Amino acid sequence: MKQHIFLSSPHMSEEGYEQEYIKEAFDTNWIAPLGKNVTEFENEMAEKLGAGKAVALSAGTAAIHMVLKAIGVSQGDVVFCQSLTFSATANPIVYEKATPVFIDSDAESWNMSPEALEVAFEKYEKLGKKPKAVIVVHLYGICAKIKEIMEICKRHQVPLIEDAAESLGTTYHGKYTGTFGDYGIISFNGNKIITSSGGGMLLVNTEDAEEKAKKVLYWATQAREPARWYQHTEIGYNYRMSNIVAGIGRGQLKVLDTRVEKKRYIYEYYQKHLGDLAGLHFMPMMEGTKSNCWLTSVQLDDGCKVKPLDIMLALEEDDVESRPIWKPMHLQPVFAECDFISLEAGLHVVDEETGADNSVSGQIFEHGVCMPSDSKMTDEDLERVCDVVRELWEQM
Repeated sequence: MKQHIFLSSPHMSEEGYEQEYIKEAFDTNWIAPLGKNVTEFENEMAEKLGAGKAVALSAGTAAIHMVLKAIGVSQGDVVFCQSLTFSATANPIVYEKATPVFIDSDAESWNMSPEALEVAFEKYEKLGKKPKAVIVVHLYGICAKIKEIMEICKRHQVPLIEDAAESLGTTYHGKYTGTFGDYGIISFNGNKIITSSGGGMLLVNTEDAEEKAKKVLYWATQAREPARWYQHTEIGYNYRMSNIVAGIGRGQLKVLDTRVEKKRYIYEYYQKHLGDLAGLHFMPMMEGTKSNCWLTSVQLDDGCKVKPLDIMLALEEDDVESRPIWKPMHLQPVFAECDFISLEAGLHVVDEETGADNSVSGQIFEHGVCMPSDSKMTDEDLERVCDVVRELWEQM
């Protein structure tokens, strides 16, 4: 019986680093949302990435929510957000009763188009509704055109938030994603490159990083005032990471570089063994970037006889996980009334089943597949996946 191949599953260190930190937490009875592991995980992550301050929270989504509050986003405000992403990037905008405006991607990076972002600024500043923030995503570990996007945000004096949930370990000219913008977001969900079984982290890179981090920590611990009794002057949240979860994260951080190299090996293996297939193209790798290759993703030409669903169903038949590219937020029913800024003219629905349109992000979604990229995959596993995919082309 063939062994199941996961898309991307938790991978604990072979050295047992996580167990050491968890045992210490149990031995000292520090299992609450505070303790040495939480503090040290924040310090170690900030030092590793070169961030100003780090705050360990219950999820990457919670980190985005706290950033928006720290910036002062509130009802009636506009926030520019990359469309091609998971909904967790956009949902916190609505938590604060603000309005997301979705920005299309470009084909060179699959991430937010700087040109479309400029168009969005021009449109909304003419309307007298300058955005309170911009959220860019480093999709699947692919670095966005961060230099250009930073320059645009600085020129318009709007804070930049990097959703680096999928790109921990990715660098641009040697500098880690999540440390370019005013704020960075990391996720430690079970499928990420390292995991703490859940959880996330906020990176604060502003001049007043200490003050901002302190305020986020206050909100994340139910906004409790320093009084003898339980007193609250603001609404708070139960968003703090537990000491046990942080212990797992500390152990995982020790093997981050190893995980990045394995994910990159998987990408290179697929490229070597599938790169000659007609009509199949791999996710972009821009000059100066080193992607963590969290999920190796491919695109199929519009005229290719093999379709994304063909690949997914064939792999599923062989007990192998894969999945579609994220469906863009501007195509999601829950955000149907939100504005979408794209350089493509005459956008219209082109696929009755999925609702994909002819925007850049719509086409990446329509023609894309996330290949199994589990860091525990062996060469035999990778060969098995490639054999299934190649057989589809041989049947064409």
